[in-house]
Amino acid sequence: MVTGGARSTAKDSLSLELRRGALVLAVLSRLHREEYGYSLKKRLADRALEIDEGTLYPLLRRLEAQGLLRSRWRLEDGRPRRYYRIAPRGEQVERELAAEWRDLASVMDRLLGRG
Repeated sequence: MVTGGARSTAKDSLSLELRRGALVLAVLSRLHREEYGYSLKKRLADRALEIDEGTLYPLLRRLEAQGLLRSRWRLEDGRPRRYYRIAPRGEQVERELAAEWRDLASVMDRLLGRG
């Protein structure tokens, strides 16, 4: 028998897994202009996508290491900030992921009886 706590933990784990893939596409979609981490976090939150800093910053570093983002340090208001922007390879990956997202969303809508 699965208890409510175990069911919640499984659901939370699956939700987190689903969100991870969506976050990559969300971040790529918002970096067509330079943003530093906190401003990106705020822009995503303004669009109803909350992401904590412990998730965002490692994701930005990973996407940069994969050649999908570029970054540079800039002094703003007396503070150095690392600004990120999508790289040409990132733009290509964003287009491909967006197409896959739309296809998957369409299939899921049909499977869930909404389309």
